[in-house]
Amino acid sequence: MKVFFVNPSFKAEYGKFSRENRSPTVTRSGTLYYPLWLIYAAAVCEKDGFEVEFLDAPAKPMTGQEQYDYIGSHGFGTKLFVVNTSTPSIVNDTDVADHLKEHYPDAFVMLVGTHPSALPDETLANSKLLDAVARHEYDYIVRDAARAIRDGKDPFAVNGLTYRKDGEIKSNPDMPYITELDEIPFLAEFVKKHLNYKDYFFAAGEYPEVQLFTGRGCMARCNFCVYPQTMHGHVYRMRSAENVVAELQYIADNFPDVREIVFEDDTFTIKKDRIFEICRLMQEKGLNKKFRWLCNARVNLDLETMKVMKAAGCHLIIPGIESGSQQILNNIKKGTKLEQVHQYVKNAKKAGLQIHACYMVGNKGETKETMEETLSLALELNTDTAQFYPLLPFPGTEAYLWAKENGYIHGGYMDYVKEDGTINCLLELPGLTGEEMVKFCDDARKKYYMRPSYIWHRIVMGIKDPADMKRSLKAFKNIKKYLLK
Repeated sequence: MKVFFVNPSFKAEYGKFSRENRSPTVTRSGTLYYPLWLIYAAAVCEKDGFEVEFLDAPAKPMTGQEQYDYIGSHGFGTKLFVVNTSTPSIVNDTDVADHLKEHYPDAFVMLVGTHPSALPDETLANSKLLDAVARHEYDYIVRDAARAIRDGKDPFAVNGLTYRKDGEIKSNPDMPYITELDEIPFLAEFVKKHLNYKDYFFAAGEYPEVQLFTGRGCMARCNFCVYPQTMHGHVYRMRSAENVVAELQYIADNFPDVREIVFEDDTFTIKKDRIFEICRLMQEKGLNKKFRWLCNARVNLDLETMKVMKAAGCHLIIPGIESGSQQILNNIKKGTKLEQVHQYVKNAKKAGLQIHACYMVGNKGETKETMEETLSLALELNTDTAQFYPLLPFPGTEAYLWAKENGYIHGGYMDYVKEDGTINCLLELPGLTGEEMVKFCDDARKKYYMRPSYIWHRIVMGIKDPADMKRSLKAFKNIKKYLLK
């Protein structure tokens, strides 16, 4: 039986729309994430014996018609379609699902992702033909629905589904989170068989790269972060160190030109002894000489761990610093102190690690003055790279409820991005408009990257490390029209 996984085309005329970003968009840097959740679910189905088709339309990028032509030539015999979504593209994604149901009436069609997880009833109500949506972590939801269809049982009985049946919308109990993550197939094996890894780009890392999860869940309670609140929860579940390193060895053996591994866990560094074991095994197998790696790392990471990571091939860590105002950090439940941020940056420089810092404006309590505090902090910390984004309050998050209840959201789901697919801002806060926040982020980006001292720093880094120069030039090629505009 065939299961067809579709990451639909969206804004293809403007570039590669990256649904897996925490703020889905056509990025200014050209970054395109692997559709990680969709890949893992497809790999689980393939491991279970199902024939799998996989289309990542944004990776090419394909137009809507090219997408349908591809499905038409590969979709014969499909009994289950699984369609990926995001909030900015949800209207488009629902239309794609309806189109598939119309042309494959005997197939079961479901939507997956953060948006239908947060708003399952609304998502179904806005569709004409869609059968169901999967809520939260959906690997086993899709697998169990495929098993039911194959075995002539009722797919609507699968836990984790919200579905339409006989004109009514109903919800089954949640599917339990997966605890034995070593049972999930290697993402790299699936990519090797079904995708072209050179279609993907991570601006802060070396090209080409492979992204993967070593764990799921996030113990932090940041009120804006969409994945813990809609997909994988707040309990960090981990693959064993041996399982992680076995996949890295597979990548080294089967992707000889891959230069970077991107660990996409929200809190990769949360368990110190596991990080030490992963690093020890990487060095033991010589993998630290095969490729470099980067990871998300909260600002409570200590110097000792940084040094161990550096020795094992890590070159870059990515913290969510968010704001230069301690009050705003408290308001968003970040759980960090500005003193930690300063120490973190000092320690990273001692350990020889680069930092890609993430900053955000538009949270509870934001003013023009606090935005300037954030920019001042960014310039003072002077990390290797930085990004500035307005808050996008996604359904399912506490930030969304706060903004919705106070009437701060102005616009619909399609307004989460501009016409060209780049990031937009729907918020109108007291004394601060969405346009002002977007302009601040654009100006902050220019002030940060167009400093003579920064440009000289990148030149020196490039002389020391030609791979870094190559990465910087590729990223600058994509972003220069925004910096120079």
